Formats: sequence, structure tokens, C-alpha cells
Amino acid sequence: MNSPTSERDSAGFEAFGLHPSLLQALAALGYEEPTPIQREALPPLLEGRDVLGLAATGTGKTAAFSLPLLQRLTPGGRGAGEPAALVLVPTRELAVQVSEALHSYGKGLAARVLPVYGGTDVVRQLRRLEKGVDVVVATPGRALDLLQRGSLSLGRVELVVLDEADEMLDMGFADELEALLSELPEGHQTALFSATLPARISAIVGRHLRSPVQVRIDREKVEPGALPRVRQQAFLVSREHREAALVRVLRVEQPASAILFCRTRTDVDSLCATLLGHGFRAEALHGGLSQEQRDRVMKRFKAGTVELLVATDVAARGLHIDGLSHVINYDLPGSPEAYVHRIGRTGRAGKEGVALTFAGTREHRLLQAIERVTKQPIELARVPGGAELRALRLERTRERVLEALAGEGQEEFRQMAEALCASAEPSAVLAAALQLVHAAHAGNVEDEAGDIPSITAPAKAPPRKSRSAPPGWASEGAPRPRGQRPPRPSLGAMATLVVNAGRRAGLRPADLVGAIANEAQIPSKSIGAIQVTESFSRVEVPEKSAAHVAAVLRGTTLRGRKVSVRLER
Repeated sequence: MNSPTSERDSAGFEAFGLHPSLLQALAALGYEEPTPIQREALPPLLEGRDVLGLAATGTGKTAAFSLPLLQRLTPGGRGAGEPAALVLVPTRELAVQVSEALHSYGKGLAARVLPVYGGTDVVRQLRRLEKGVDVVVATPGRALDLLQRGSLSLGRVELVVLDEADEMLDMGFADELEALLSELPEGHQTALFSATLPARISAIVGRHLRSPVQVRIDREKVEPGALPRVRQQAFLVSREHREAALVRVLRVEQPASAILFCRTRTDVDSLCATLLGHGFRAEALHGGLSQEQRDRVMKRFKAGTVELLVATDVAARGLHIDGLSHVINYDLPGSPEAYVHRIGRTGRAGKEGVALTFAGTREHRLLQAIERVTKQPIELARVPGGAELRALRLERTRERVLEALAGEGQEEFRQMAEALCASAEPSAVLAAALQLVHAAHAGNVEDEAGDIPSITAPAKAPPRKSRSAPPGWASEGAPRPRGQRPPRPSLGAMATLVVNAGRRAGLRPADLVGAIANEAQIPSKSIGAIQVTESFSRVEVPEKSAAHVAAVLRGTTLRGRKVSVRLER
């Protein structure tokens, strides 16, 4: 692994010689400095060398390969279906995410980026390809389908990226990857990124990468006893609902003083404005502020006139604040170690702190990695509903009245109270007074309407006892001779779906895994046994999702044909 120079260690993205439009895009997005994987991978990728990157999800891999890809791109110079770059990803969700990132970074270059994946109108994708694209971001199954149709040509690809390669293999895309990689021209550049390095990944590296530079971002060791006393909770919500979820959680938690971590300075400014609009006393802290501005913010925060400090990791380095009650990860950090450093700011001096984290579906893997590193559980909590917030506010109104009863200075109001009670029922007078007190302290209540939808945590994979499988069943994504049905794995209640296509139609276990994982959004590790015969196939899926999976499979194509699906009784 190449060691970063001290110059690059201290400099931002300017040190890599990126195109001015890329630097402008990064500045507009609020990126302050490269992450470790970006700092290590950018130089060899910009030099045109093959790279093997080993780093966990959420470490900034997308920018690590997107910036060099866009740097060497000549937008608009390609014919129909002849992209200059191909990015292969395991799921359609990641295809959309990577495409959006490429659009954001390459806005000034007018880069034409097209995501292609199953479960959507292929005709629209074909039309886009006919008009010409610079970069195709694809799931392996759809990319191979377009290649076989003759609509996608890989003959002029200069750079291919395999993002989350280990997950693509886990989903059974080994054959598709080999077929696609074999179509690439001589002399192309390859970048492979993976969280792990199993033998199957090493085999791909050996066959398809030329003297690759290995970039490994190792985890730091967490010393025993380094973790403070912290209550750790996570809320799984989509990005579109994250701000509303944060507001509700803050209403319930009522932190005395908290740091909220965001990924970029743009996110910091946006979130700070949102919190101010909801009546919170919040201040922003990021690299775009002068030292004098930072000092003023910290002075107000330490004095208690500001309760919420919204910051980037860069701006919060070296901050030691006594009595910090909460650390809130509005954006997950890039590694478990960074998470430990963040939450170490609370729970000091024998006090219990609180660490709250917001995460999406794909980030659940990083949460599990954090639990493994810290050896501490992170409780998955539900965002408070509207009814819970209203009940909480009413309870706080009751507490305020009880506190006032125990205090002094009520004499001047007693005569007024007696006069009101003489003209109306005492209980009605009290209810009206409580209503006024409640309204005066309730603040913004628009966030009380309805509940915020939560994301269901992906099912954890059962422990693997053996890599071999009995005859007739899928192992490592490859079909086997027919044989005895194996015992069902410990995946909970399962149902068996029967598909009216088999080996005669060219169907393989990988096709079923890919369709169910990508189209029905069922984690591949939740899929049970698969049996492919000459004329039909069986696949086990979670019982509660069986009807949904069947409906999705009926609406898609497997090996270019529509299929019928029934539930085996």
C-alpha cells in the first residue's frame, strides 16, 4: 500500500491536480478534505493504474473512483451504446446512488451518465443508449442483457469499476461479471473495490487486474475500556424523512447540549437552518468559517446559549466539551473507529451519555461493523409517532403546573382565579388555563401529524457451516446435479415459490437471486434454498414476503421471458 505524502495528508483535493470544474463541484457540495480511501486511491487511479481497494461501506469509495473517471472523460464523444466507462454495482439502489454522485461531481463537464438495472422499463434505457452516453452504471444482470441484445458495446470502455465486488459475488453474479469483463478491450483500466478479500475476489483480481496498486484502509484497534458509558441507539429512516425524524427525536430527548455530525459543510448549513426554523438554538461549525467565527460559536456553545452544535468531523477535531449530553450522527462516519471517536465526546466523568445515529438501508451493514468493533450493541429504535409527541407535550405541561404550585408568587393571580371560578365551572377554567400554558410552550407542532415510516433492518445471514451444498442445490451461485433436498437453513418461516422456467430456458440460480434481491428488495442472504430443474425452479423466500416476491417476479423477465409464479402448498 502506498503511503500518502505529508503534503497530501495536510492538503485538500487541490493536491491531486483535478480539473477545476471537479474542484468547484466538490467545494459546492461542501467536501472539506479527502477521506483515507480517497487520499490513497486517487493518485494511482489518476495515473491510469489498476487499483484494488479494500475498505468498508461508507468510507467514500464512490468519490475515490468517480473523480478519476470524470477526470479522463471526454464528454459527448461516444456513439450509440459505446460508453467510455462502466461501473458495475450489486443493486439498483446503489446504481442510482452512484449515478447521482457522478452527475453531481461531473456537472461542469456535462457528463452523460445512465443507470441501468432490472425492474424498470428497458425501452427507455435502450433509447438513452441510442442517444449516446459517457458512463453506464449497471447491475451485472441488466448490463449482460443489454450486451446480448447488442444495445451496449464495451469495445471502447477505458475504465471499468467493480463497486462492492464481494456483495456482487454473494448475490450470485459471478458468471455475469466474467462474461462482461471478457468483453472489455485490451489496455483498459480496472478498479475493484470490496469490503473483504475472499478467495473469489482474489481470483478475479488475478485474472483481470494488471499489477494493481492495493489500497487497504485497515481498522484502528479500539483499546479495552476506551468506550465511555453511552446509551447507543439507531433510527433506520430514509434520507427524505431524516430531518423530520431528527426533529421528533430531539423533542423527546431534549438534550442539554449536543453535537450533530454531518458529512459536508453544505449539509451542516442546511440542517442548521432547519433546526433554527423548528425553534432549536443551533449553530454551524465547519471549515468554511474563519477562526474568529469558530471561536465565537464555541464560546456561545460552552456558555449554554446554544444547545445544538452542527459540525463536520474536520471542524470538530480536538473539541473537548465538558458536560456534553448527546452525540448525534446525522450522517454515519466512514469507519467504526471514527464512530468511537465521535461518541467519546459524551459520557465522561462518570456520567452516562447518549449517542443517536440515523442510517439508511445500506448503512445498516456499517452499523453491524461498528457493533463488532466496539463489542457493544446499538439498539434499533423507532422514531416517535405524532401521538407520542402530543402525549409528551401534555405531560410536560402538567409538570410545569406542578412546579408552579410548589413555588411562590401566586397571590396576585388568586383573586382572578376565584372570580373566574365563580363565573364558570372550575374544571373548565383550569382546562382553559392549561390550554394556554400548553400552547405557549408547545413550539412548532407541524411535525406531529402522522408517523414517519421506518426502514426494516435487513435480515442477518445465518452462520455458514460449510461452503459445499448437497446435489441439486445452488452453491456459490452455480447449478448442481439434481439430488436430495437439504434441510432448511435457520431463516425463520419460509415459503417456496415455483417458477415455470428451468435449465431448458437457460435459467440459473443467480438469475433468481438477482431478480429477487434487485426487484423485490429482499436481501440475498434472506433467500433460502434454490432448485433449478429442466422445466421449472423452486426458491425459498421469507414467508411474510412471499406474495410480494411472486408479484414482482411475474412483472419482470427472467432470461428474456415472462414467467408464471405460484406458491407451493
